[in-house]
Amino acid sequence: MTKNKKIKAVSFGEMLWDVFPTHKKIGGAPLNVALRMSAFGANVTMVSRVGADEDGTAIVSFVKENGVNTDFIQVADDYKTGVVQVMINEKGNASYDILYPSAWDKIQAEVSLTKQIAKADVFVFGSLSARDEVSRTTLKHLLENTSTYKVFDVNLRAPYYTFELVNELMQKADFIKLNDEELVEISQKMNSPYHSFEQNIKFIAEQTNTKQVCVTKGPFGAVLYYNDKFYYNSGYFIKVVDTVGAGDSFLASLLTKLLKGKSPQKALNFACAVGALVAGSEGANPQLTKEKIKKYMML
Repeated sequence: MTKNKKIKAVSFGEMLWDVFPTHKKIGGAPLNVALRMSAFGANVTMVSRVGADEDGTAIVSFVKENGVNTDFIQVADDYKTGVVQVMINEKGNASYDILYPSAWDKIQAEVSLTKQIAKADVFVFGSLSARDEVSRTTLKHLLENTSTYKVFDVNLRAPYYTFELVNELMQKADFIKLNDEELVEISQKMNSPYHSFEQNIKFIAEQTNTKQVCVTKGPFGAVLYYNDKFYYNSGYFIKVVDTVGAGDSFLASLLTKLLKGKSPQKALNFACAVGALVAGSEGANPQLTKEKIKKYMML
């Protein structure tokens, strides 16, 4: 893809309210990815479902205001808009209590949705969005009926996943993103004989026939395995406020740069910087200007 062409992306999955002890913010990993890609100039469509309630109306309005296509956000009369209770520890790391079932668990398949994905450059999806049979069936149908570049954001939230499902989704992906803890867990479940980071990344790539795997390491950056070659970034120092959405913005930034033809190393460096800036801000979707990111990377 050329530098000047506008990326077309479709993001599938949960849209919800992250409820903190003192306030609440709009979130959900697929939505966070969509919002960040849109902020970087991509043409993004969000696929989800909200309740016919004030929370749902507010999310859809927010998404639309931020330039993301809302034509494929469905409205459910029988389920409420998703809510997650977020607890932040003294290090800024988050834990989650996710309401089930929520409207986003019931995303319906539509013929027009398959056509929308076929026109896109990238289709982003995560494991949490497949916790319920309805959305899971829809996602599997979409994955089986598209040749669009497929990006799987592994997002292990106990008890809402099984290894069998995660493995099935990895087999469908062209690009897999996970964190270091998820790498260890999945490698063990796949009976990897290896102990090193790089060996397990290659093992997963080989077992899933996926040429591109990225593993985030929190404050210590990330490792990108891209077409048989490793790229590294050791992270950018920042005082963490909360880690909510940092990995999502990292993924959005990485994909945007790679799809625009930037080198894997430059894309990884940029993504790590954006992820750090989000971790140093409150909530999942702080506004970040190109100037702020560039200045931070130069420090």
